[in-house]
Amino acid sequence: MNKEVLSLVLSRLLIALITLVIVSFAVFTATSLLPGDTASILLGQAATPEAVAGLRKAMHLDDPAFLRFIYWMGGLLSGDLGTSYANNMPVADLIGGRFANSMELAGITALFAVPIALTLGITAAMVRGSLYDRVVTVFTIGVISVPEFMIATLAVMFFAVYLQWLPAISFTNEVHTITDIVRVYAMPVITLTFGVSAQMIRMTRAAVVETLNTPYAEMALLKGASRRRIVLKHALPNALGPIVNAIALSLSYLLGGVIIVETIFNYPGIAKLMVDAVATRDLPLIQSCAMIFCVGYLILITTADIIAILANPRLR
Repeated sequence: MNKEVLSLVLSRLLIALITLVIVSFAVFTATSLLPGDTASILLGQAATPEAVAGLRKAMHLDDPAFLRFIYWMGGLLSGDLGTSYANNMPVADLIGGRFANSMELAGITALFAVPIALTLGITAAMVRGSLYDRVVTVFTIGVISVPEFMIATLAVMFFAVYLQWLPAISFTNEVHTITDIVRVYAMPVITLTFGVSAQMIRMTRAAVVETLNTPYAEMALLKGASRRRIVLKHALPNALGPIVNAIALSLSYLLGGVIIVETIFNYPGIAKLMVDAVATRDLPLIQSCAMIFCVGYLILITTADIIAILANPRLR
């Protein structure tokens, strides 16, 4: 790794670190501005002003915002996510099981979305300009244009209401057999796969097409090599960096879709936990869940940037 590449990689890491600090401040500020008083919500409408004031003092809600932000950041850096206001439990314990559920959903989605997207993107690039290529292109544009909640709603109407094949709500505690796994994860995975794979197909196709337009690929074509051989032996290895970059970028869209999917299908993941915490104004839980999503997004985006740097032939 030469000095220029190392400098670019370090700069991306520094930018990610600065972005994380800015995002943490934005998350803290946004949650602090949520309407309603946390102490009043927890105690109920029958609470006396003295009880509300005492609870606010006990939870340090009367401290200056900047001081609460410093305490919160110090806790994050030390691994202490705080205590849930509504459940009076460590936030880390509440997130633990939900985090595993969200990772399972994301992993299963990636397991289906990545092979499907790579296959469609590469094959469309191999026969670009054909009817198959146009169909794939129209399909990806159409899927990208439809929001996740619409795809989820259509999936519920078709598979749960009309065909009655799958349940409209995902109960992970009822998973005992392979059939149960399919019934629980089918519709959330289908919904997320549509959104993630559509982005990946477009970027994969573009990366392969760009590589096919290079002089060495055109020379191989002039020598009589088949398009399939050119793609598999010449274009694909050189497009590996952009393709991996496309996978990382596409998976980052998964984080936004998970919030919608977990809410619609009542899937017990981090996103559903965060949405429920908003109703009780459980600030430590909301902030911790939001930071997990932000960190995951930054990791994927930074990884994509670093892969693009390492795969750039001009920097080798």
